[in-house]
Amino acid sequence: MTLKNRGFIGCLTAVATFAAGLSAAQADSWKYAFEESLTEVQGVYATKFKEEIEKNSDNEIQLFPYGTLGESADLMEQTQAGILQFVDQSPGFTGALIPEAQVFFVPYLLPTDQKHLARFFRESKAINNDFKDLYAEQGLELLQMFPEGEVAMTTKEPVNSCEDLNEVKFRVMTNPLLVEAYKAFGATPTPLPWGEVYGSLQTNIIQGQENPTFYLYSTKLYEVTDYITYTGHSNFTTAVMANKEFFDGLSDADKKIVQDAAKAAFEHIVVYQDGLAQQELKKIKETKPSMTVTVLSEEQRSCFKDAAGDVEAKFIEMTGDRGTAILKQFKADLAATAQ
Repeated sequence: MTLKNRGFIGCLTAVATFAAGLSAAQADSWKYAFEESLTEVQGVYATKFKEEIEKNSDNEIQLFPYGTLGESADLMEQTQAGILQFVDQSPGFTGALIPEAQVFFVPYLLPTDQKHLARFFRESKAINNDFKDLYAEQGLELLQMFPEGEVAMTTKEPVNSCEDLNEVKFRVMTNPLLVEAYKAFGATPTPLPWGEVYGSLQTNIIQGQENPTFYLYSTKLYEVTDYITYTGHSNFTTAVMANKEFFDGLSDADKKIVQDAAKAAFEHIVVYQDGLAQQELKKIKETKPSMTVTVLSEEQRSCFKDAAGDVEAKFIEMTGDRGTAILKQFKADLAATAQ
């Protein structure tokens, strides 16, 4: 090899090294926090999101499950401040921040059919258009909303009607409309951060709470309650968001990678959840055979459904014209996605 060729090859090597260094310098590490463990629904979604981002870019995603960075309020503050780039948080915790998002807590608004739910979240104009503007006002880029499963009540005494909730201190998320819903159901709603729920049930400070079935098993709430009741009144919903200043500062290519990752993770979680509630309920029964599981009949649900009208009126009172418009679009979207 001639000296000239050696020099040319050396030059190419230097250029390649510089390009590799430049690529590495442009790669970022992004922080993503959520309200569950890695093995629960939000964690499964986040893991798929991370996989898609890292497969299609040089960027890295750091995942922070529940408890590693504080309670829900802490996560939202860190996201709005730009400390976190992504957060997964239920509208149950953002209700005071974005009042219109409380529409998810109007009882009997969402269907229990999982396929209908998936179509609704995939195609809803309210979710994919209207909500984006509402979240943007709070410095958040709404990437995806998805359902986590029908909510079940767990209590220390049986619940077969609204009367059975009389004077029951029932833990709810720190959400104004959810408080109103359980007042309408006849209970004494008690807002508590998640970290206090198990101990409060154990010591009888509260006597009930609600969550999707998989969460009842994974957090062992069945250990401190004796009855699981399905009233069909709600489906737990969560929202994946990005800090808006961070998102707006991304290149068009990176924005698309993030949006595509959110969609891919949505489709993944829809498949993952198929049959999940039944599997986890079976585990609860095997672990605690004495647990009583009840699915209320239409007649037994009538008092809860009657209360739903009062809760819907409260939602409109709390949110005014914007909330009324969201509710109207919600109902139109649900009708359009029904089959």
